[in-house]
Amino acid sequence: MYAYIRGTITELQPSYIIVETTSGIGYEIQTPNSYRFQSYLNKSVIVYTSLIVREDAQLLYGFINQEEKTMFLSLIKVTGIGPKSALAILAASTPGQVQRAIEQEDDAYLTQFPGIGKKTARQIILDLKGKVMIASSDDGAQMTIEMNADDQQINKEALLALDALGYSKRELQKVEKAMKKETFESVDEAVKFGLKQLIG
Repeated sequence: MYAYIRGTITELQPSYIIVETTSGIGYEIQTPNSYRFQSYLNKSVIVYTSLIVREDAQLLYGFINQEEKTMFLSLIKVTGIGPKSALAILAASTPGQVQRAIEQEDDAYLTQFPGIGKKTARQIILDLKGKVMIASSDDGAQMTIEMNADDQQINKEALLALDALGYSKRELQKVEKAMKKETFESVDEAVKFGLKQLIG
């Protein structure tokens, strides 16, 4: 029902975050590890979500990227795995690590998580091997951060300056991706950051 929620993270609690949208509604969103969102507090972000309706509650689950959400939805389809167990798995590992464990039939890796015994680990492997497609092999948990118009303009001008220096389109795409995770006070600061990324 809710593919994602765009808003500002206003609060972190041990098991959930609150995201306030521009309409003034604050959504309580259950997450694998709310403190992964610490660096995004009071920033405008996109949280990928899944609504699960039970007899006694309607719970909104949120993830730092699409890969986490995909893995969560795959895990809860396995017999014996509920949302709580799926969150516990994702709180301590990345979707890429879980996928590798499944593909390599590494039940020892899966049994290290709370509530996952040998039988459940084997069931996860049986049900999901060859079926979970994680779009990115990157294990870094990065969020989509909403940039305001000023940030976008600074980044755009910095990229034009780097383009004028002769860097390739591929190199500039890499820099642009890194820039989206940062905030710059000036174009000069953004250019210096870009050069640092390019030169290493």
